[in-house]
Amino acid sequence: MRSSNPVFSRRGFSRDNGGYAGFDAQPQQAGTNPYATNPYATDPATGMPQAPARANVMTIDDVVSRTAMTLGTLIVTAALSWALLPVDPDNLGMSYGIAIGAGLIAFVLVIIQSFKSKPVPGLILAYAAFEGVFLGVLSAAVSTYIGPGVVMQAVMGTMCVFAAVLFAYKMRWIRVTRRFYGFVMAATLGFILLMLVNSLFAIFGGGDGLGFRSGGLGLLFGAIGVILGACFLALDFKQVEDGIAYGAPREEAWLGAFALTMTLVWIYVEMLRIFSILSGDD
Repeated sequence: MRSSNPVFSRRGFSRDNGGYAGFDAQPQQAGTNPYATNPYATDPATGMPQAPARANVMTIDDVVSRTAMTLGTLIVTAALSWALLPVDPDNLGMSYGIAIGAGLIAFVLVIIQSFKSKPVPGLILAYAAFEGVFLGVLSAAVSTYIGPGVVMQAVMGTMCVFAAVLFAYKMRWIRVTRRFYGFVMAATLGFILLMLVNSLFAIFGGGDGLGFRSGGLGLLFGAIGVILGACFLALDFKQVEDGIAYGAPREEAWLGAFALTMTLVWIYVEMLRIFSILSGDD
């Protein structure tokens, strides 16, 4: 499946040679069993994955461990940035400048990885480190300027969204189909374009641009951003599920970790914005 992320349209687990399946895979011929040679086929009786028939294929443990490494790197660098880069309430511009600089470096690393034929763990962990600096400084600035409770609210909100989407996906309340994928991509493209236009108006016109990031409109677009992030979580879960089901190489687990990390960052930033607006209205 060629899943996507708010930052860029990344390479999924599908292959042109038919190695794995997903939205880009060719349809199965009538009468064929897509799990006939699948090393991670599901046992119809128990619903549990069967033992792999060959080594070096991706498992859920691989995805979990690499996601833990990626998120762990992000959390550690965020904590260090918060502690070692104190925020001056009288000069928040410097803090935001550091955050933007780290965010831009992280974005460049994302672009570099997107052009690689295989996942590069070093690039992914470096992305997590710079993204951690971005989130750490940004969170410290928000905590100083608005209130310390906002950051914890954003963290809890992100965790709740992740848990809710995972539960809904496991219960099959969310069905990731071509139509779902197309809708999410179209909605995300429109959302990003609106935010870019708003940013341009803010840069050249001053203030908050078109007002999409403050007040009632800010809350509305923040909620839309969280919903889109939740949809991308479902796409990420589908990507991982397809990779395991169709025997993706173990190294592809890094792509799953990369995707989940970027999506969680997206949701956290939107949550931080929502709770900042709500706290500012108190």
